[in-house]
Amino acid sequence: MDSSDQRRKPKPRFLKPSLTINLFSARSLLFFLSFFVFFFILLRPFFYTAVLLPESSVTSIYPRFSTRLFKIDARVVFPDHILVLLLSKHAGTEVGAGAGAGLECVYTCNDTDYSGDVREELRSVLSVDGYNDIRWLVRCPLPPANFSSVVTLRSRGASAVVDKAEGWLDSWENLAYEAVMDGNTVAVFVKGISHRQGKESDPNKFTCHFGLKNDEYMLTSRAVTAAQEVVRCVLPRSFEMHPEKAQGIQVTVSFQIPMPRRRNNRRVMVPSVAKISGLGLEVKRTKHELCVCTMLWNQADSISEWITYHSWLGVEKWFIYDNNSDDDIQEVIKKLDHDGYNVSRHVWPWIKTQEAGFSHCAIRARDECNWVSFMDVDEFYYFPRGGSLRTLVSNYTSSSSIGELRTSCHSFGPSGLRSPPKQGVTVGYTCRLQSPERHKSIIRPEALDTTLMNVVHHFHLKKGFRYNNVHQGTAVINHYKYQVWESFRAKFYRRVATYVADWQDNHNEGSRDRAPGLGTEAIEPPDWRLRFCEVWDTGLKDFVLGNLADNSTGILPWDRSLGHTDIQQIQ
Repeated sequence: MDSSDQRRKPKPRFLKPSLTINLFSARSLLFFLSFFVFFFILLRPFFYTAVLLPESSVTSIYPRFSTRLFKIDARVVFPDHILVLLLSKHAGTEVGAGAGAGLECVYTCNDTDYSGDVREELRSVLSVDGYNDIRWLVRCPLPPANFSSVVTLRSRGASAVVDKAEGWLDSWENLAYEAVMDGNTVAVFVKGISHRQGKESDPNKFTCHFGLKNDEYMLTSRAVTAAQEVVRCVLPRSFEMHPEKAQGIQVTVSFQIPMPRRRNNRRVMVPSVAKISGLGLEVKRTKHELCVCTMLWNQADSISEWITYHSWLGVEKWFIYDNNSDDDIQEVIKKLDHDGYNVSRHVWPWIKTQEAGFSHCAIRARDECNWVSFMDVDEFYYFPRGGSLRTLVSNYTSSSSIGELRTSCHSFGPSGLRSPPKQGVTVGYTCRLQSPERHKSIIRPEALDTTLMNVVHHFHLKKGFRYNNVHQGTAVINHYKYQVWESFRAKFYRRVATYVADWQDNHNEGSRDRAPGLGTEAIEPPDWRLRFCEVWDTGLKDFVLGNLADNSTGILPWDRSLGHTDIQQIQ
């Protein structure tokens, strides 16, 4: 290699030590910051609790809330509140305790002020509740006068409105509100299409529509039955082959309206907030011999006695349909379940739908229970000659034709008391009407008619099944219907049964579902504590004190001073 080649050869470059250190530090800092940002995003859900917010992002003054996890899915207006259904954007998103305290209901004035600005009114939410795996419920007060019912939500103290007043509002009077798969069919619960109690409608008039968004339906199927508020339709083939694909799909019902002067009938689509849930997809397990289903409102003070007593008689599983309670019923149920009573709470926000709720529960319990009792929290089984509920139903389990057991109810009165009995209704109320009123039923789920039609007291059965009347010497139900005025007055607020009038309604005032002679006003009659007393009956009181009270103290297991003592500890 000559000297010229050596001159042209590039010389190696070497950085000064100080410059090398500075570049190394910059690269390390950049790597560290990237590493920190990556793990912050990854672990962010562990540092923040979810807030219930619609799609628009709002900066909250509550650092425990993270945004954009929920969006408004629907709004339903009821006579006394507005229900906002929120759709979770991420599976498993939960709302921490007290999350409702960080939310406000936002109402927009129908008129603008002189500056052209839109006026708003704020109200605290009434409650926040879990609904199912993908949706939550927020209850808002009715709007002030001259303000829109299309309520929105935002975090308290936020300066921006979560979203504008655009949107839709569904009326509770005409709405598809629940849908559940049942084998190769789907049961759709619809308000406003049929008001005939105990009578089947022509299913050929109804069609089910399945889709992802409102008014953008993908599939249709024919109805096979229609009765009261339940329309049962065949599952579309794709959902039947892959049931998991139907989860969360919105479904509604259309029906025909005759048009006398036209060749074709008019078809009307019912608005819908119903999304398919797959109760039928639950893993099958060993069935319980006897379960109980009830629908209640504000029964936190009564449910412990009812569940504890009937569990002692053999009930193994409880389905509690909570119809908008605003007492501490949720905490009481959690405590009972923690104490081993196997109690589950199902949020049921739909008012005046007890029959539909019982139909829903019958589907839910089919894979878990051989027998299901449908009764209220103020109704208690009593066996005059000894026995238990489990023994009663077990005697009929092997029968191929008995699908329902009906037990007569004795209605008890205030029994001379002026205040609620401290030891519970079974011990406190001992005077009743002489003749039984009504009956309640224990049903075999697979024996029910496919319409799921019921009149609260009993269900319609499939052909080949029949009911059996339980002899009053074997079992009766003590119905503590007319309690002290303080307790009875709460019933004036509303009733849960679809076809039973509220106390304030001037309708069927002589019905046995009402208080005879009481009228429609919640005013205590002077002789209330002495009414409905024809026969003194201490049978159940004696049984409870003899079998459930502590031998040394006489304290009963539902005494609040004890919490909820395990029933086995006091036997």
